[in-house]
Amino acid sequence: MSAMPFPARLLHDNEVIQLDINPHWWYLGSPGLVTVACLFGALVVNAQIDIVWLRDLLSYVFWAAMLVSAAWLIKRAVEWRTTYLVLTNQRLIYRQGVVARHGVEMLLEKVSNVNFSQTIFQRIVKAGSLLIESSGEQGQQQIDDIPDPEAVQNIIHSAVLTRVRAATTPTAAPSAGADDVVSQLERLEALLDRGTITQVEFDRQKQRLLRD
Repeated sequence: MSAMPFPARLLHDNEVIQLDINPHWWYLGSPGLVTVACLFGALVVNAQIDIVWLRDLLSYVFWAAMLVSAAWLIKRAVEWRTTYLVLTNQRLIYRQGVVARHGVEMLLEKVSNVNFSQTIFQRIVKAGSLLIESSGEQGQQQIDDIPDPEAVQNIIHSAVLTRVRAATTPTAAPSAGADDVVSQLERLEALLDRGTITQVEFDRQKQRLLRD
């Protein structure tokens, strides 16, 4: 769950949140480390340098740098609290910003693939990036600083599969045109290719689409 939950007023009718997370804590790592390093440098200078003018000069530099890095850290903390990756039973939403806001929304039935990537360090701290492919206008979207990206990938895959199965039930099929049937078959093939569904499930859903 995120530090500041996604606003319920932005949800659609009958929409339920399944995942709501902020970026990984390492999003604060760089400014935090710089701030600590500047503080440590200032303390060392005051303790180890006896030449007054040099000590004062270096102290000023370190303290000024620490103030700048502290401001950077505060800015990052605000961004962290106002950045959401939200998965509902209908959409995948990435939203960020305090005053100027921007975001990306994808209908689950439009999500064709979700991959994740991690460096060695990211594997240690359990962070990484998601690459989400959509058949809509968004195309590919990369979202960085995701906590436990493999688990998040699996949750999204499960939600997409549930949504696709619901869309291919007999009650939903009569309202779908030929183009919609083709697009649903393509999404089923994508799910089969990445192993989210089995060949048996694919064949059953395909027969249901073609029959109805």
